[in-house]
Amino acid sequence: LPGVALINSSLKKFKEKEVFSWHCSIMIQLEELVDNGMPSAEEKAIVEEFGDWLDVEIKRENTEKSNALFLARITWNGTTEIIWRVYNAEITNELLKDLLKKKNYDRPFDYRIDPDKEWKLAEWHLNN
Repeated sequence: LPGVALINSSLKKFKEKEVFSWHCSIMIQLEELVDNGMPSAEEKAIVEEFGDWLDVEIKRENTEKSNALFLARITWNGTTEIIWRVYNAEITNELLKDLLKKKNYDRPFDYRIDPDKEWKLAEWHLNN
């Protein structure tokens, strides 16, 4: 099946990787699909708006220091996965737990936040 990926390739040369030692992946289940498991234009707009909101909240763009670096957004087979490298996993985990608890989202999603000091979980994205 076809897929579309947006990868922040500038992170290949990022020197201070130990600062962002957590790997956060959010998997969003798409609902309105067209050919080959890809989202309709309307679905794409819904998911992109949610993804953009998540990006601001996870990065904490309204604070002095960013809490995360955007790594990738991948759409494939009825899903969109958005990935960040995170500094403080507790802040991100609380945000996402609260979002799930309040059910304040348009599409079902799940997430993982894994310790990854060596950036092993990011290798595929940065090297392919």
